Amino acid sequence: MERNSFEQYNSRTHTIGRISSVIVLVMLVGAPFLMGMVLGASPDLGAVAKAFLSVGLVWTVSSVVEFLIYTPMLGAGGGYLAFITGNLINMKIPCAVNARDIVGAKTGTPENEIISTLSIATSSLVTILVLALGVLLLVPLQPILQSPALQPAFENVVPALFGAMAYKYFRGNMKIAAAPLVVMGLLFILVPSLTGSTSFMIIPSGAIAIAVAYFFYKKGGSRE
Repeated sequence: MERNSFEQYNSRTHTIGRISSVIVLVMLVGAPFLMGMVLGASPDLGAVAKAFLSVGLVWTVSSVVEFLIYTPMLGAGGGYLAFITGNLINMKIPCAVNARDIVGAKTGTPENEIISTLSIATSSLVTILVLALGVLLLVPLQPILQSPALQPAFENVVPALFGAMAYKYFRGNMKIAAAPLVVMGLLFILVPSLTGSTSFMIIPSGAIAIAVAYFFYKKGGSRE
């Protein structure tokens, strides 16, 4: 009975998620054209095509990679919410992972599905509230936000967030974590421009971790 209820929940989630995704996609793509019609200044389609060829193709591959990696972590409901509201790496993924660890849910279970959906929905609502307050307080707080003393903090929010989260997982098996950390660290130092392509670098770093884990697995099996 519980299994059937969860399958019905998932079916409704996919229906609502697909409809919402189509609506959001139409609104996002149609907004520039609608503003162009109203203001009498439609975008140059040739320039749009050139811009997409130079940037869009790269981000298309990145989007596919993120979808394949994050969807199993978030489940159906959390996945739809996260990709519609955006800001996955900075906000949604850390929130979902932290909520899952607090309750002890495992990836791929109905519990993880529900927890991910609730945590990402809460994160989205909090983000909207914070943005609304930020818009209202932008002018009064502008001198403080533009203070040179605070700029280093703003530039290191994401590394600090993921560094703290990553350590919790790395310390569980440093043998596997050490190799991708060292390789990626050296690579980013030698080629600083790669720091803007973190979505792509997930693939080789993940491959290194899998290879190292397989090596230790085979090594342990050969001893037996």
